[in-house]
Order: sequence, then structure tokens, then C-alpha cells
Amino acid sequence: QVQLVESGGGLVQTGGSLRLSCAVSGRTFSSLAMGWFRQAPGKERGFVAAISWSGGSTLYADSVKGRFTISRDNAKNTSYLQMNSLKPEDTAVYYCAARTSYYSANYYEYTYWGQGTQVTVSS
Repeated sequence: QVQLVESGGGLVQTGGSLRLSCAVSGRTFSSLAMGWFRQAPGKERGFVAAISWSGGSTLYADSVKGRFTISRDNAKNTSYLQMNSLKPEDTAVYYCAARTSYYSANYYEYTYWGQGTQVTVSS
């Protein structure tokens, strides 16, 4: 089956940067639309960013526009989330997700999920 493994999380100060990676195995990576979501304790899982099969189209939550960049490298079967100008409110567990249909901002439309990686932004 399809497996997604996130990496790159950690502790960073306000204004710092992190780059998350999502390695995918189990099927042709280029056939998957990819998304990034995040969830803080006691809160619902929220959309962060998504990217199409080809990488030609992207979608971002308003809260991260101009700060985060989603990308993909099909040769490496990997999706990335570059996070700049981090804020304390960005603190959450970040999840990589994939689906075989059109990319989406709705977490419930994604079929495959990674286990998550913790991002903590200190104030």
C-alpha cells in the first residue's frame, strides 16, 4: 500500500524556517496529488497547502500565503513544505497527505496519510 513518511520537524524560534519532507512509496508518485495539513492539540485538522500531480498548480491557506511554499520532486518521490517566517501559531503536528484525484483543501478527501511531524515555534 501507499506509505507516506514526514521528516524535518523540530523546534524553531519565531521568524525562523523549517523544511518538511514527505517521502512516498507504494505507487507512482506522479499520479498523486499531495497536501499538507496541521493539527494542534484540541483543535481540528486544518489545511496548509496542496499541489497538483504535475506541480503546476498549488493552493494555500490564507494564514500561510507568502510564508510557506509547497513543492514536489517526482524523481525523488517526495513532496516538500518550505516554511519561512514562522510564528507561534504555526505550532502543530504537520501531516502529509495524498489522493489520486484532484488536489483539495479538505482533509477528509485524502486517502493516504503520514504519521506526522511536530513543528514547535517558540515565542
